[in-house]
Parts: sequence; C-alpha cells; structure tokens
Amino acid sequence: MKGRILVTGGAGYIGSHTTVELQNAGYEVIIVDNLSNSKVEIIDGIEKITGIRPAFEQVDCVNKAVLTTVFKKYPDIKGIIHFAASKAVGESVHKPLLYYRNNLVSLLNLLELMPEYDVKGIVFSSSCTVYGQPERLPVDETAPIQPALSPYGNTKQINEEFIRDAIHAGASYKSIILRYFNPIGAHPSAEIGELPNGVPQNLVPFLTQTAIGIRKELSVFGNDYNTPDGSCIRDYINVVDLAKAHVVAIERMLENRSDEQLEYFNLGTGKGLSVLQLINSFEQATGVKVPHKIVGRREGDIEKIWANPRRANEVLGWTAKETIEDTLRSAWNWQLKLK
Repeated sequence: MKGRILVTGGAGYIGSHTTVELQNAGYEVIIVDNLSNSKVEIIDGIEKITGIRPAFEQVDCVNKAVLTTVFKKYPDIKGIIHFAASKAVGESVHKPLLYYRNNLVSLLNLLELMPEYDVKGIVFSSSCTVYGQPERLPVDETAPIQPALSPYGNTKQINEEFIRDAIHAGASYKSIILRYFNPIGAHPSAEIGELPNGVPQNLVPFLTQTAIGIRKELSVFGNDYNTPDGSCIRDYINVVDLAKAHVVAIERMLENRSDEQLEYFNLGTGKGLSVLQLINSFEQATGVKVPHKIVGRREGDIEKIWANPRRANEVLGWTAKETIEDTLRSAWNWQLKLK
C-alpha cells in the first residue's frame, strides 16, 4: 500500500470515482461522509469495481469532536482529499447560511487537525466559479479572482483563502487546489455515478431523469446570453478523468515532486459547450429525446466559461481524455442501471 488517504465526501459523486482511482493506484482509502447528498450503497459499487471495500465512517466534518475520532481510529493518514461540501449554485442563493456552515467549518476543522495528526497534504476540491465571469477565455490560473456570483462560489473563494493564509502562517502541510469546471458522466462499469437525493441540482442528472421519464421536462435557464445559441457555455469534464487528476495531485504532494507548498491547477477539457449543444450531443449519442423548454435566467449563473488546462497538462502530466459522446453515454447507462 502506498499510504492511507482520507476522502471526505467519498460516497458522493466525485469522491466515489476518486476513491476507485486511489484504490486502483494502491492507496488505502478511508471515506468520511454524512450521506446528506449521497447514499451508502455507493460503497458497494466501489467494492464491485476495485475488489476492495474502503473503510467508511458516517461522520459530518462540521462536527469536530466526531471528526477527531476518525483521526484517532485511523492513525498515519498521509493525505486528505476534501470533497465534503454543499455544491448547488442555485440552492446556495436561497440557503446561504447552510452553505457557509457546511463548506467553511468542515475545512477549518480539517486544517486544524492536520498538524496534530501529522498529515502531509490536502487536495482541495475547488471550482471555476472562483473566476466569476472571466474577462478573457479560456481561463488559466493567472486569471483574477472575481467577486463571487453565488454563496457557493464565495465558499470556494474563502476556503482557498483559509488554505493560503494557513500555509503563509507556516503550516506544516502542503496543498494542491484543483479548480474544476463541470464534471459529468459516470464510471464506465455503471456501478457508480451521480446519485442526487431528491430533485437533481445539476444539469446532467436532471437531463437523464427527464430522458427516462422521471421528470416531465428539462428547464434551460435563459437563451438570451451572449453566446452562439443564447444558452450558457460550460467546460464539461468526464468524472473519471477528473478523479485521476486527484491521484496525480496526491502523488505529487506526498512524493515532494514540487518545492511549492501551495499549487493551483485548472481541470477542464479546454472546450466550451452550450447547454443546448449538450442536450443535442446527448440525443445524438444515445438516440433518446430530451423534452426541454426555455425559462428565465437563474440567479448566480455565469454566462460562459471554459478552461485553459495547459498547466495541468504540462506540470501534472494529466489530460482529459474522454469524448463528450462517451461521457454522456456513461451517464445514460448509469441512469438505466438505476431504473
């Protein structure tokens, strides 16, 4: 075994796929998750794919006393990948205090516990939302941080500041901050995928639920943006590609491949796709129609954004490889399995 990694939010969407890739790479994984937006059955899927059942603790990272017991139970945790956070832009506008409590206190607790238990590094799950509506596209890591357009985006900015300030003050650990664009798709085995509780807050699970008949129709928020077809443009990245980037980041930190104590990387494909183009790509990839309608703009949405992933490509040696068609097919196969 290469070492013990704590994955917070590891039963969630990106966390579960990253756990698979960590285990495939020879790491021992301890998952901490409060199951607020995930289901414990995902652990079974991880075991089916890898043949290894990760340790699982149903713990809320906001509760420091309980979180401390995890570090005591599993000594010698080498690194942390921190996913545990509320993550829906629209919901955050309506429930800001919930987002500030969940997303800020959980990271504070981890940063306080890391030196106490000699944890070497933390990979933080950040977001392209920290760039707001960028002044130039594609977006590289030197782009200015803009005022956040949603409480969700603001929590990512503040969390990045927590890490930066702690390291500036002499923290003993390293950190890699991964700013990712829009993760979609599912594991090709269809054993794990995005599994939201209740009505999906993200585009693709709502799309697949509409395609299969669970939802009546998909709402496209606005067709009057300054884009070729009027709908918002995003950089959609395959979740398995994204998961592999976290493994590379953990290895980079734990093997001291960089003299920098804090590094930032944008993770995306480098290509922008509009919401309407994504719907069309799904219909072409699967042959299934998606009933949809245009509605008004949604507060907090950015007009258009896509990544310049060159730094991640060259420094991490990581590249997004999966096509949008294969990615959308994987999301559909996962939806069919859920049915």
